[in-house]
Amino acid sequence: MPNIKSAIKRVRTNDTKNVQNSHVKSAMRSSIKKAETALTNKDDNASDTVKAAIKQVEKAASKGLIHKNTAARKKARLMKQA
Repeated sequence: MPNIKSAIKRVRTNDTKNVQNSHVKSAMRSSIKKAETALTNKDDNASDTVKAAIKQVEKAASKGLIHKNTAARKKARLMKQA
């Protein structure tokens, strides 16, 4: 544990951001998996789940959690399956 006040604050903010970032990234992965299973099962609401997954991917890319090219690749693969 650091002794300097600013370093202590930095540790706290890093922990907070880590929790937020991991939540967004996990939600993105879950929505992608839901969309892929909906597409393979040919569900009626597959297009809605794909739209939700693309929204999650764009959200993660805008927050800087994934690279913009990675986001584009994930979206393209989902759209190709659809």
